[in-house]
Amino acid sequence: MLKNINPLLNADVLYVLRAMGHGDYLVIADSNFPADTVAKQTTHGKLLRMDCETAAQAAECVLSLMPLDTFIDDAAKRMEVVDNAAEIPQVQAEVQQVIDSSQGKPTPLHGVERFDFYDTAKQAYAVIATGERRFYGCIILTKGVLPPDDV
Repeated sequence: MLKNINPLLNADVLYVLRAMGHGDYLVIADSNFPADTVAKQTTHGKLLRMDCETAAQAAECVLSLMPLDTFIDDAAKRMEVVDNAAEIPQVQAEVQQVIDSSQGKPTPLHGVERFDFYDTAKQAYAVIATGERRFYGCIILTKGVLPPDDV
């Protein structure tokens, strides 16, 4: 155990969050996502797991340490519902609340068509599988930068 770090952030996840650079993608995947298959195609090449029940819990843990990219408009992406791209499932609404809270302002989750989402996920730095069982609990976060202390 470490002070001030959520215990859901295991050593493998902490290593990846530290190793990622500005502009790298991180996928938080629900239990239906082909996480292992996609993870093998990422920079890290191995699937990560977090012992949490929801995508929102995973996002909250990750965003407690990782800044979102503020240089782009789509630093947070969500998989669109098939045949209803405008629908926002409860799981995504919960993640949206976590993102807004972590950023201190509204920061929209941008919808990405399902197969485009898979293609983008394959270009990620890493994939984290969660215990999220609700459909469409899949998001992609783009890592930002931390400014110097004197800025």
